[in-house]
Amino acid sequence: MNADLQTKRRFASGAVPGCRRRAVVEKLTFVRRMRTTSIMRIITRTLAVAGIIVPVGALLLAAAGPVSFKVSEFTFKRPSAWEWVETTSTMRKAQLKIVDSKSGASADVIFFHFGPGPAGGTKANVDRWLGQFQEPRLKINARVEEVKVGEHKVTYVQAEGTYNSGMPGGPKTPLANYALAGAIIEAEAGSVFIRLTGPKALAKAASGDFRKMVEGALKRD
Repeated sequence: MNADLQTKRRFASGAVPGCRRRAVVEKLTFVRRMRTTSIMRIITRTLAVAGIIVPVGALLLAAAGPVSFKVSEFTFKRPSAWEWVETTSTMRKAQLKIVDSKSGASADVIFFHFGPGPAGGTKANVDRWLGQFQEPRLKINARVEEVKVGEHKVTYVQAEGTYNSGMPGGPKTPLANYALAGAIIEAEAGSVFIRLTGPKALAKAASGDFRKMVEGALKRD
């Protein structure tokens, strides 16, 4: 009988004093976590031998997050390599993270939905996104594209330069060589705003999966 099983049986029988029970629970939790991490490291090494590089953190977090999720009336499918992030703001309806396995750099993908009305029009939000860069619009390679997917109009936005990161009205942190990829899905229940921001190379590499995720949700209508 291994030590872990012996400890569990002593705990269940009441042989472990009450003052030590919390410590025992913490120890067991730590052991389970270490075993899970070891398994993930083995998987990572196996994938690496096959030429596939996946960080252990990405495996753990991706496994914990939902494969698909709903924002307003739309159901989005999370790209398998993108991590799920628990949102801490009521303004954010969902959040994902893209991690570069080589450099460790990361990009954020945030979903917003404010209902029918209070978020302003599409053009106002496009202008606001482009205005978050330090450089003038003519110097950020700004691109705005309108397409129709199913019954919905989608406005895609792209830009790159020095991005001012921060909450509206709060202090800003300038991030050089950043890029933004955005999508605004118009709907009767209110537009859904999806914004990807991160280092330019990483954001550009993710643009295909970003667009596939957006349009995949609309094609399910």
